[in-house]
Amino acid sequence: MLSKYCKPLLSLLLVLFTFESYAGVIIGGTRVIYQGDKKESSISLRNPDDKPYLIQSWVEPEGKNAQQTSTSPFIVTPPLFRLNADSSNALRIVKSGDMPEDKESVYWLNIKAIPTSDPNAKNELHISVNSRIKIFYRPSSLNDKDAAVAYKAVTFTRAGDKLVAKNPTPYFISIGELKANGVEIATPGMIAPLSEASWDLPAKSSSTLKVTWSAINDYGGRTSAETQAL
Repeated sequence: MLSKYCKPLLSLLLVLFTFESYAGVIIGGTRVIYQGDKKESSISLRNPDDKPYLIQSWVEPEGKNAQQTSTSPFIVTPPLFRLNADSSNALRIVKSGDMPEDKESVYWLNIKAIPTSDPNAKNELHISVNSRIKIFYRPSSLNDKDAAVAYKAVTFTRAGDKLVAKNPTPYFISIGELKANGVEIATPGMIAPLSEASWDLPAKSSSTLKVTWSAINDYGGRTSAETQAL
């Protein structure tokens, strides 16, 4: 009976070991804020591990799963390089196309770490892990101070069994936590500039609602909570 579970357990342990090894490649941030008045932005990578990785990076639009470098207004350099053991490097992100200048735009930066192989190993399990972080393009007409408090301008309404949020600002609002009458709404996501988003209300919600929400700021931290009664 024990042998029946040995192979699946061994595979799981190998996967966990690989992810633990990959955890040594450290990305210096959870998001990139590309200021419109700057020529470029950058993000650091550090490999404290004892083996090198091949790093591949590209930018793709929101909602795309495949590499879309041809349609991205950003160039990442170097797009492919070796990150040696116990070393650091930086990715430079350069704007190469046009985007709206009256509101923020969002794209995804993909960073894939490909582990090296041991030429003396007979059996190896290799897993390339692709990390995705958001790039927010902030035009020069917008400022960081207003971005930090933009989440406070969000207003909520109820439409049947839906909770609707309106974002009247030119900034993306990344919701950190969203609750209706104390019940958390899972994966609230983002509200695009000058747009609306909606979520299913928890079952058996009362006629009156108390909505509590917080946002994720430019540094990846969570803001203080705001409350609105409906």
